[in-house]
Amino acid sequence: MTPQELKNSILQLAIQGKLVEQRLEEGTAEDLYREIQAQKAALIKAGKIKKEKPLPEITEDEKPFDIPESWKWVRFGECGVLKSGFAFKSTEYCPSGIQVVRISDLDDNTIGNKNAVYYPYSDFLSSYLISANSFLICLTGSIGKMAWVQDSIPRYLNQRVGMYEPSNCCEAGYLWWFLHTGFVINQWIGAKTSTNGNIKNSDVTELVFPLPPLAEQKRIVAKIEELLPLIDRYEQAWTRLEAFNKRFPGDMQKSLLQLAIQGKLVDQRPEEGTGEDLYRQIQAEKQALIKTGKIKKEKPLPEITEDEKTFEIPNSWMWVRLAGLCKSIADGDHQPPPQVPNGIPFLVISNVSDGLLDFSNTRFVPLEYYNTLSIERIPERGDILFTVTGSYGIPIKIDSDSVFCFQRHMALLKLSIDWDYLFYALKSPIVKSQCDAVATGTAQKTVGLSSLRSIVIPLPPLAEQKRIVAKLESLLPLCDKLK
Repeated sequence: MTPQELKNSILQLAIQGKLVEQRLEEGTAEDLYREIQAQKAALIKAGKIKKEKPLPEITEDEKPFDIPESWKWVRFGECGVLKSGFAFKSTEYCPSGIQVVRISDLDDNTIGNKNAVYYPYSDFLSSYLISANSFLICLTGSIGKMAWVQDSIPRYLNQRVGMYEPSNCCEAGYLWWFLHTGFVINQWIGAKTSTNGNIKNSDVTELVFPLPPLAEQKRIVAKIEELLPLIDRYEQAWTRLEAFNKRFPGDMQKSLLQLAIQGKLVDQRPEEGTGEDLYRQIQAEKQALIKTGKIKKEKPLPEITEDEKTFEIPNSWMWVRLAGLCKSIADGDHQPPPQVPNGIPFLVISNVSDGLLDFSNTRFVPLEYYNTLSIERIPERGDILFTVTGSYGIPIKIDSDSVFCFQRHMALLKLSIDWDYLFYALKSPIVKSQCDAVATGTAQKTVGLSSLRSIVIPLPPLAEQKRIVAKLESLLPLCDKLK
């Protein structure tokens, strides 16, 4: 149950007579109703309020729920007076004077003055001055916006803001909370008309209203005010829980990836060899490719320092640099390529931001341009793209034979090992933290190629890599189901 649902439930109990007990000595709503009507008649006779058209009788079908026998169903307009605002011209507003309260000034149940507008005082407009202890009700647009005026500061009432003046015979707080019930708000939302979402004055005055005796009204308000701080505390706890639930799938995914690259997700098996054996094999294969001219010789990678080893790994594993596991790492062409209506798809960051190749809305470059690219910049099945600018740190598997090229904000990793383990390692928190540490720039952070090549990754034996991947692929979908 959300905090708002809890609050709505409490307010609903209040107007059904279920929040506090009934007491015979407090009289009946029928007695109070007669007192309210006598007071209104006296005010009309004294010329303080206008005589209104009689409100329609309440039918049995209009009574939405049962109320205590000591209560009475009445029209909301019978317990107060609703007045309309004046159609002020915005061209006549001035820097000072009397504030004109517009719909936009109704802010969190109070009157705001951040962007207040003013109008000179005029006797002609005195009937549009806002009364103390009145309710201002939005009649257009943001239905449900209200303000309870509890001061005597002179203010004018603008059009489409209704001012409800509750009877002195009633507890204003009870009427106020009634207007905040889902019972009322839902009726207003259902009554909205036109593109502006207007409600009529009659949508306020003809509301069926459960009227308790005055003393019970006061006890209901006291109980609501006693419960409101508890609702606030519940809201704080609920908000924290919602934030936790929202983070949990992602946090769990990160934890699983972290456990995987720390060697804590599956067991180690001596018969599977070591990461060092695998690394020597990779380097031997790279040397053979260099010798035959299939890949270029690269500068020697710097030794990995102890400070770069941010956690313990199994004895059979080895810390390596990313470039040591790749045949090449290259970004896209730094010169903007020519564009044509049809040709070779040219992928940008937005085409891979979800971690997948998206060809649905791509630019195109000429085949002639594509043919000038070096092999290090031509994506092939089994390679990995890695974003290096803006939303950097996203690895994308190339698992199709589609021909395409890409912008310089991505790097292409041509691998010397099976991509599955390396793909998950690149998604892990250790790689993200290293990218964060080396990213430079202001408008858009960029991870330079030399920094990318130097990223350190724990390398397990090949057989263990496959078991890690199998375990991750059985667990990570469970995280997705929690989203």
